[in-house]
Amino acid sequence: MTSHPSHGEQLLKINGVELCAETFGDPAAPAIVLVAGSAASMLWWDTDLCEQIAARGRFVVRYDQRDTGRSTTYPPGQPSYSLTDLTLDLLGIQDALGIERAHVVCQSMFGGLGLIVGVDHPDRVASLTFVSTSTGADGLPPPSSDLAMAAEPDVSDRAAVVDYVVAGAKAYAGGSPYFDEPAIRTLAERDVARAKNYASTLANHYAIEFDEPARGGFGDIVAPTLVVHGDHDPLLPLPHGEALRDAIPGAELLVLKGAGHDLPRAVWDDFVSALVLHTEGTRS
Repeated sequence: MTSHPSHGEQLLKINGVELCAETFGDPAAPAIVLVAGSAASMLWWDTDLCEQIAARGRFVVRYDQRDTGRSTTYPPGQPSYSLTDLTLDLLGIQDALGIERAHVVCQSMFGGLGLIVGVDHPDRVASLTFVSTSTGADGLPPPSSDLAMAAEPDVSDRAAVVDYVVAGAKAYAGGSPYFDEPAIRTLAERDVARAKNYASTLANHYAIEFDEPARGGFGDIVAPTLVVHGDHDPLLPLPHGEALRDAIPGAELLVLKGAGHDLPRAVWDDFVSALVLHTEGTRS
């Protein structure tokens, strides 16, 4: 069996900041860039998942957005950047790695990033995949009342921070039978220990300017689009995914049975197979 090792983390100077990225697989293969959701470092795109995608003939890129992991951070509550800036960071990652056109996969809140890159920079996008996200249109179901979160912990108490992150992940799993608390705790411990400033991670993505594309909306996306949504999602119930599919011309919807607002290991085979099929035939 061909080996598809990680190429190691690297700090890239992009748009006046430092962004930490890691790649997997053959750089000559079609490139898939994974964009994590709010307050999530690249570790939330699990290493094993990245390796599985790479083993199917893809060059996989994951990275820490600003205020997560090893990338540049800002004072808590004071992010001096917008969603458009984060979109330009994505394009800077592509430039630094020599990727002209990428298959871009955006999760949760940062579906907004996928919207901007798809509408304003269509020449840089081979395809789009939206995971657990929404159009944000009026009339869609609200989040579950079970999502009320505890007060944020004292960030100097690492154990309390880990407990808070695990509790949040459990709530967002929406009662999924696939939620693996020990695995999530291990991941949270790594994430908190690795972060430059976890107080900024907890706060800053929710405080940014959430600006819109300059050239249109979801109906103006021309890239082939896959929408992926768990049927247990308590934050953005399944009708959000259905509405997103309906808003983008030609989009397809993959419903992950038993998944919440996340990608538990039990659904990886379905997700990877769909993603590989979606990214066939269009080289980066």
